[in-house]
Amino acid sequence: MNLILFVVTIVIAFIAVRIGAIAFQLTGLDWSLAKFQALSCFSGTGFTTKEAELITCVPQRRRIATILMILGNAGFVALIATFANSLNPRVPLLKITIPFIPSAVIPWIHLTIIISFLYVFYKVSTNSKYVKKITNSLRNQIVKKEIIKPVSFEELLIATGGYGVSQIEISVGNPLVNKTLLESNLRERDVLILVIERKGESICNPPDNTKILPDDLLTCFGKLDFIRKELCVMGDKP
Repeated sequence: MNLILFVVTIVIAFIAVRIGAIAFQLTGLDWSLAKFQALSCFSGTGFTTKEAELITCVPQRRRIATILMILGNAGFVALIATFANSLNPRVPLLKITIPFIPSAVIPWIHLTIIISFLYVFYKVSTNSKYVKKITNSLRNQIVKKEIIKPVSFEELLIATGGYGVSQIEISVGNPLVNKTLLESNLRERDVLILVIERKGESICNPPDNTKILPDDLLTCFGKLDFIRKELCVMGDKP
């Protein structure tokens, strides 16, 4: 039974990371970056790359990362427990079904099965044909059930000076809340607000007297480092 649980846990872990990557992509991340960040969150190895700031500055992405971290911790505990128990000869499935097998041999048989499964699983999971089918199927289900609201956005680096277009979701605790664009002094800091998305509507080229409200999605042009570090608020403070 523990051997079966170990196999099932591996499969579930793969699907969880793949769903996380799809979720990140639907929020506007590049696919290669989405896969890397999903695996980093799930494995608990941390993500210290500069692109990781794209995760922390958007509340929806932070929620996805949090879920992946929780699932990853639970998954690794389950993997260790089931792996250790599957090598325990005292309660072996093979001993029940095939009584004449020596107890000392059973852990090695289980270990051989695990290694063989991991090899086959690796081959399947790295086969682009099968993985693409699985990914497309999962993506269709996520979009169909509206689990993640997809956005057609990707941070775009435009010049060597670090300028580009970026989107910022304004949380409740953001210091820009209830300030007009003029009061925010963003223009003085070389940041232009191109579009404000609010409750399904888009305010293009908003005037200076436009107030910034919670849950607004701002499409900005400016220096990306400044936008990430100064406009992104880590917490949703009341």
